[in-house]
Parts: sequence; C-alpha cells; structure tokens
Amino acid sequence: MIRVRFAPSPTGFPHVGNIRTAMFNWLFARRHGGKFIVRVEDTDQNRLVSGALDSILEALAWLGLQWDEGPNVEGPYGPYFQSQRLRLYVSITDQLIKDEQAYYCYCTPERLTDMRKRQQTLKQPTGYDRHCLNLPTSEKENMYGASKQKVVRFRMPNDRSIILEDLIRGKVSWDSNLLDDFVILKSDGYPTYHLASVVDDHLMEITHVLRAEEWLPSTPKHLMIYQALNWDAPLFGHMPMILGPDKSKLSKRHGATSALEYKEMGYLPDTMINFMALLGWSLDDHTEILTQETLVKEFSLDRVVKSAAIFNKEKLDWMNGLYIRSMNLDDLTVRLEDYWKEFPNQALSIPTGVSRDYLLKVVSLIQERLKLLSEAQELTEFFFLDDINLEIMELLQKGMDVNVTLFALNVTLRELRAIDSFNVQNLEKCLLDLNSQLELSRGQFLGMLRMALTGKKSSPPLFATMEVLGRDRCIRRLESARSSLS
Repeated sequence: MIRVRFAPSPTGFPHVGNIRTAMFNWLFARRHGGKFIVRVEDTDQNRLVSGALDSILEALAWLGLQWDEGPNVEGPYGPYFQSQRLRLYVSITDQLIKDEQAYYCYCTPERLTDMRKRQQTLKQPTGYDRHCLNLPTSEKENMYGASKQKVVRFRMPNDRSIILEDLIRGKVSWDSNLLDDFVILKSDGYPTYHLASVVDDHLMEITHVLRAEEWLPSTPKHLMIYQALNWDAPLFGHMPMILGPDKSKLSKRHGATSALEYKEMGYLPDTMINFMALLGWSLDDHTEILTQETLVKEFSLDRVVKSAAIFNKEKLDWMNGLYIRSMNLDDLTVRLEDYWKEFPNQALSIPTGVSRDYLLKVVSLIQERLKLLSEAQELTEFFFLDDINLEIMELLQKGMDVNVTLFALNVTLRELRAIDSFNVQNLEKCLLDLNSQLELSRGQFLGMLRMALTGKKSSPPLFATMEVLGRDRCIRRLESARSSLS
C-alpha cells in the first residue's frame, strides 16, 4: 500500500508551491490506489500563525484534494499533530543517546556565534565543533548550571558517503565529513524537523516522501537517522521549485502566492489543478488541458522534471477563461452565485425580484469574455441598475458635438419606440440602417449608444445587451442621456 504525506507547517498561509507539492502527492496516491495523509508539523511553536492551518486545509478542500488520514479524519496512525506526539520524539532521542548516536549539547548561543565567526575568519567550513561530545561530567554540569538549557545533537558518522537514489533527480551523494552534528531536540523539549519527520514517516508507514527541492540538503541527515535507528528509509523524490517570470523564487512581488488568493480572484479549482500539474510535470509535449480524472489516470513521477517551473500568470488567465467558456450556463451561474456569497465585496447588487431567467441571460452575454469570476461584477452591474450616471464628455464621441449627439439620440428613440419586436435581429437591422442615414461612423454611433445604455466604453455585444435590458429600460436610459445634454 503506497502511503504519502503532505506535512504543512502552520507558520504561514498556503503558498502555491506547497499546495503543488500536496497535489503531486495526492495524484500519486490516487494513481496507485494508495493513501494521502495530512500531518501537521507544528513543533516550531514561536512561529505558528493563527488561522494558518484552517487556510491550508481550506485550500486543499477547495481543490478537491481530500486526505485519507489527518485533521478531522482519524486513522490508525494518529495523532496527526506533531505537538501531540512529543513523548514519541523524546523516547527515540533517549534511544539514540543510549546508543551513542546522539549527545547533549550545552553550548550557549553566544558561544555558537563566536565559533562560527572564528571558522569564517579561518575560512573553515561552518558547523558545530563537537565541543560537548566528550566533555567531562563536571564541565557539563557547570555549563548547564550557567545556561539552564541544553539540546540534543545527532552524531554524524565520519568518512561516510551518503547516497540517495532520488525518484526525480537520480543519484545524489554527500560526504558525511562536510555535515555537522545537527540538533534533533531543542531546549524547549520540541523536536526539530529532522527528527520529527523521520520518526513520523516511519511510524506512519510512509512509503514515498515527495517534497520540494529545498529539502534535498536535509535528506542526508534524515538518511543517517534512519540508519542509526535500523529503520528502512522511504523512497524520496524532490520536486522542482516554482519560479517567477524573472527566474527568481516565486514571491509576493510576482503577485499572489497564496492559493486562497487565487480563489478570491475568481479562478476555478479545476483550472488551478490543471495549471499546477503543469508546473514541473507534463503528459506529453503538447497537451495543455487535463481534467482531474485524466491527471489521476496518467500521473507518474518519471515525467516530473528536475528543472524549475515558471509560473506564467498569462497562461493561468487563458486557461481559466477556457474552463469558464466550457461550462454549462446553469453551472456557471450557480458558480457565480456561490462566489458572490463567499466574497460579498465582489458581489453584484442584484435587486430583489430579479428572475432566474434574467440572470441566466446576463451570464450568457459575458461567458465568452469572462476570464475570472471576479470580473463578472464590472461586466454586468449595469444590467441591474435602474439608472446609470453619465458625464457629458463620456457620452460625446470623437467628432460628435452636443447637437449631433442630441439629434442621434432623438431619432434612435423614435425608432426604438416604433420597432415591432425588440430582439437582436430587429435591433441590428434597424440601428445599422439608422447609422447609415445619420452619416456617422459605426464606431461613433454604436459607441454613443453603448455609453448611454451601459455607462461603459466596452460591453457585451450591444444588440444582445439591448434585448436583455428590454425596450423600456433602453428608452429610459437614452432619455436620461438626452437630458444630460440639454
């Protein structure tokens, strides 16, 4: 049974890179009929951010990445919060000390700082100098008495070649002589990431550790802990970083980085799954649109690349627009209504009594133009207003003065009142014929009408917009525009 885990630390909100890691783990588990576990690594108590865990879990749920074990989903290997597993880490640490694979260190922060400065001055590799490894008991007691704190360090073996067959990067090796004795248990009794992740991965029977490339330098430390405890290590795969367009690490200066920010901006979960899957993985050299079902069926680690992936927001916007255009009109309308409920600041002010049929007609006019759910408010708000406010200069088109505009509005009102059936076909024929008679350019005449009817320089197709607005509302707005020029 394949078992993978996503182990977020609730010290910040759900970064796109972390969620991409979770998604690759989820896809791998689903592809092989395995289990996807969420484990909360909350041992760095000083850096915990209130609400961060809820946001991380919300992001997973939004994308449909349901976990099989973890918070709110009990399993046989819990608890799934590291802060509730401290006794296990202390017990394992005691075993390592007993087997002389680890030892207490009493060095103060000041001594460690001086040690590093000295090493840098002498141009030596920086790392712990094993000062406390073989100290006499009396000196240990004196150091502890002065500082009242101690940590436990893992004793890195000398003269060892540590080799990893990475599932993504191939063979990677390290010289143990270049690795220092790192801390595994802090002075507050909490484990470091190195110890806790190894212990939990072993006890939770994790078979594959698929994590970000940034954790690759930690892997030799983890492999040595596995060896010291006579445990079989899981298989490791380190995924490529996600970079911004300027090839630097994706950060706030490139725009939104939190997965939930993309939710609020109006991206669809299917879009985000598809887009993130292509950040470091591909089905082939040409397929761009992939459903979640296809991804589960086709995902494999041998197509994950080593090189960094570039986050291309233009591609994301294009893809989201494609997904929106492919939606059933009823589904899109429901999705927009749900979006407006969740994010009231993006919501339309829809008057009471507006029919479902009217709302569907409005949404149908913007579906081809919509790239983000958040754009719907700006594109459609004029459909739900009784009146729109216009400035005279907005109404006057280039080359048209007040008199010409007034005349065009008057004859247009006359024609709209007389037209038999107020539909797209009749409106198009009537108004284009009138345009020719007025000897105005199409841009001048239709631009004037669009501004008078919608208050915008661009809108959904004008004649279809007029049909949805209806004769009475169109006439009322043209009369209002005429009044503003009088």
